[in-house]
Amino acid sequence: MRILDRYILKSVLALFFQCLFTFLFLYIIIDVFSHLDEILKQKANLDMLGNYYLAYLPIIFVQVSPIACLLSTLYTFGTLNRNNELIAMRSSGLSIFQISKTAIIFGLIVSACVFLVNDRFVPSSLSLTENIKAQMESGTKKAKEKKQEVITNLSMYGLKNRLFFVNKFSLATNTMENIIILEHDEKQNITKKIVANKGVYKDGLWSFEQCITYNFDENVQIKQEPQYLEEEIMDISETPHDFLKQMLRPDFMTISQLNNYMWRLSKSGATTVIRNLKVDLYQRFASAFTSIVIILLGIPFSMMLKKRATGLSSVGLSIMVGFLYYVLNAISIALGKAGILMPSLAASLSHILALISAIYLIQALP
Repeated sequence: MRILDRYILKSVLALFFQCLFTFLFLYIIIDVFSHLDEILKQKANLDMLGNYYLAYLPIIFVQVSPIACLLSTLYTFGTLNRNNELIAMRSSGLSIFQISKTAIIFGLIVSACVFLVNDRFVPSSLSLTENIKAQMESGTKKAKEKKQEVITNLSMYGLKNRLFFVNKFSLATNTMENIIILEHDEKQNITKKIVANKGVYKDGLWSFEQCITYNFDENVQIKQEPQYLEEEIMDISETPHDFLKQMLRPDFMTISQLNNYMWRLSKSGATTVIRNLKVDLYQRFASAFTSIVIILLGIPFSMMLKKRATGLSSVGLSIMVGFLYYVLNAISIALGKAGILMPSLAASLSHILALISAIYLIQALP
């Protein structure tokens, strides 16, 4: 590595970690003081608070890394500009890419880390923080008892074009009550309706009690007398674990879990739900590139900074660029979930526009 590359990398790294730890510290301090009355009221102990904010670290890292990258880039190249070092580099024949390639490579590494943390750690962190928060709000004993609660009004899209509606689902006994199962054909016409009073999962099989089965023809008319069975073993591949996973929000799932969930839903033709999930899935991939895109956007701005007040200019530009970028991203995601934009375009629109703007501004530099 050239001396110049090491010089720039050292500055970018130092500023990035300073910003990262500063943001982490400020986030925790602000959150503690904003919820101080609740913490004192619930008498949360230090261990529980420590575990809560420790579990929140991956979430904060994913959120603040792009801004830390932007601020470190702006300040580093803004300082080089203020000290006339950029002029010396350009006079020696170095291009903008040769000067900034170290920061770009660093952005790619940060993007890879953000993708890994966002997929492997953030879903479990979100689940853990909610559990700890429930313990702080309701007490440890009540939170443990919550596992034995009954889930009500559960619905799920399953395999073989089945749609399940369950009135009550007991987690402790793997028992369902008041069940309705609708089976559909490829055109989403209902072919069978099963109503059961109770369902029990045992030895890998679902046993339903007091079942009534209705069969429908192509015109969705009952084509024969309903069949009643006191007990029936159903060929249903979904396990209680699959029903519990249905309770997870998309942000609680890893990419593989989200893909699997979308595949299950695709068998039932839930187009609106699938479209929203596709936007969330593509957003997982696109958000990982935020750091590198925002570094590319920060490079031309930093090289156009005035020589005075570099630090304040860097902070101001970081806030402005970051705000506009995230507003545009939020708008494109909303348009994607509304069906106006394709899911892939909705997730990547802000990145595409930012990248085009960055390339244009870099080429416009003298």
